[in-house]
Amino acid sequence: MKCLYPNAQFCFNEPVEKIKVYSTTWCPDCRAAKRVLQEKGLDFEEIDLEEHPEAVSVVVAARGKRVVPTLEYKGKYIDGNHFNPDKFQRDLADLLK
Repeated sequence: MKCLYPNAQFCFNEPVEKIKVYSTTWCPDCRAAKRVLQEKGLDFEEIDLEEHPEAVSVVVAARGKRVVPTLEYKGKYIDGNHFNPDKFQRDLADLLK
């Protein structure tokens, strides 16, 4: 079995088709990012890094550090750290291409 992120402990064998949001409960940027996704009617799966600490390795492997929120779609990643609505909208549009 080949893992997309060999250094990650929480491994996906294929890029995900559904948006995954790696987040925490205490993160205001995470809440803002999820609100935008909900307003756009985009289906997503939330992965709480406090409940699933093994998923931190995916974020670190993809982004080079632990940063929330991190969004994954089809093997591509963006983050909404220091949330800026305009930048997030542009990054999200690029992610979904």
